[in-house]
Amino acid sequence: MRFGAIIPTVDDEPALHRLLTRLADSRPPLDEIVVVDGAASAVCALACRAAGAFWVPARTGRAGLLALGAAHCRADVLWFLPADCEPHADALAAIRHSIDAGAIGGYFRFRFAGPRTLAKRLLEQCIAWRSRHGSARDDQGIFVTRSAYASSPGFTLQPVFAEIALVRALKRTGRFAALDLPITVSPRRWERDGYLRRTLANRALALFFAFGVAPATLARWDGTRARPAPPRRRARRGRSNNGHEAHKG
Repeated sequence: MRFGAIIPTVDDEPALHRLLTRLADSRPPLDEIVVVDGAASAVCALACRAAGAFWVPARTGRAGLLALGAAHCRADVLWFLPADCEPHADALAAIRHSIDAGAIGGYFRFRFAGPRTLAKRLLEQCIAWRSRHGSARDDQGIFVTRSAYASSPGFTLQPVFAEIALVRALKRTGRFAALDLPITVSPRRWERDGYLRRTLANRALALFFAFGVAPATLARWDGTRARPAPPRRRARRGRSNNGHEAHKG
């Protein structure tokens, strides 16, 4: 069984470099890494080439980046990772064990990076409760078998809550595992907006979404903006020294 990581990114090369370096040391090793670059950056392309990752340039929203990554990844198990995360060293082994035990997908326990504070701990507990009783988010290292993904709606091409339909479908059709290993994520959005303000805004958006407010409207309320489509680029592939195919841009 082949395992592939899918990483959406936009102008986040330092964090991406750290993540690619960490994934290179995965045990067991990943079979494939696909980076979907929403900035279509030459710098990102070079970083991916150096790491043996396949680079996909695309100017679209986050949902489009995730969907494109799934379309380009050839692995049997798809693992979606935000560029600014730090997966646990045993994360891939845990995914393999979970799939072998019959899960069709799952997610990891959300944990903020940096110094431990009361605000972070409380929010992590709230996110854990929401994930178990509602829906995990795409920053929690969601993984899914290719067959289960193909039978699901996938990521909905909308500016917010793109993963909701996917997670709900997986929970209805099989075991969607809540793994206790942490995935560490940068708190920069919360620090920028304020922990309380960001949390209340997220909860308000989720509530309005549940009552049927259009995702595009919610994105405007949250200041999200879609990016224009890029000019078409011709892909050229090469073989890296670790066996992965890399787009050389």
